[in-house]
Amino acid sequence: MASMPTNKRLLGVLKGERHDPPPAWMMRQAGRYLPEYRALRADKGGFLDLVYDPEAAAEITLQPLRRFPFEAAILFSDILIVPYALGQDLRFVAGEGPRLSPTLDTTDLGNLTRHAERLDPIYETVRLVKAALDPSITLLGFAGSPWTVATYMVAGQGSKDQMAARVMAYTDRERFAALIEAIGEMTVDYLSGQVEAGADAVQLFDSWSGSLAPEEFARWVIEPNARIVSAFKARHPDVPVIGFPKGAGEKLPAYVAGTGVDAVGIDETIDPDWAHANLPANLPVQGNLDPLLLIAGGERLEAAVDRVKNAFAGRPHIFNLGHGIDKSTPIANVETMIARVRGE
Repeated sequence: MASMPTNKRLLGVLKGERHDPPPAWMMRQAGRYLPEYRALRADKGGFLDLVYDPEAAAEITLQPLRRFPFEAAILFSDILIVPYALGQDLRFVAGEGPRLSPTLDTTDLGNLTRHAERLDPIYETVRLVKAALDPSITLLGFAGSPWTVATYMVAGQGSKDQMAARVMAYTDRERFAALIEAIGEMTVDYLSGQVEAGADAVQLFDSWSGSLAPEEFARWVIEPNARIVSAFKARHPDVPVIGFPKGAGEKLPAYVAGTGVDAVGIDETIDPDWAHANLPANLPVQGNLDPLLLIAGGERLEAAVDRVKNAFAGRPHIFNLGHGIDKSTPIANVETMIARVRGE
């Protein structure tokens, strides 16, 4: 990607620039580990109530930036907004997580009624955040990748091994392929809408990509994400796309080569030295501190921050976690991490 001058350091990294110290943000940085988030949620209601209240969602998106010198704001929303727009009912059960109905292991996608207007409040949140955001901060939109989203749509909820979707992908390949295609098409529209509302870059979360065998990974992770990136770039050629295939492991280079993403996020199970050695030179990399080290704190946290920084010092790098921050993370440990990243 051709680099254009920008006052947004993190956006510059996504376009190929190197910065020392690297810019930083955290996946799930807007959320439950912050007392101000918990207070707002207690006042406003459940998770979905917050997502669909643009003023509240914008406030939550901005909260971590008032505490920490992060260089990106990540939209407060959820990957299951796309299934909701495709016609499934969505609710969040306290202490248990999301529930989608009807489940697509027994119901045909064609029987659902699409509601693209269900995406509109998310775009309004982006507009509100953009208006309030410091011009030096990169605004990130996001969506779930088709495989991960499909696992929820098929089973109606999250699972440890994604068995229902994996079995459907083997036994009813044509119907599963149609589901993946429908998710992908809606995702392109959704990401485009976020960019048109003000997002500077977007991330594709494939949180369950690690559950697939290599051939299935190529079919249900690489191919659909490649189609999304191609279609999205046709509309927004200068907007970077970060791919995050959690659990990809040794399949990570194939993912990068096959999808055409501008940058790749790596999870905490990947050796950063291996990633640097095996990924294309100068490819922007994002990651990959273990989120649990933010709970542990102390010298091990500081040493791990240094290791990640040192591993990626020779390429464009965005410091981040290997996955989302845990709700029990002490605020003081986040402050320690950021200070270490910044060399303070």
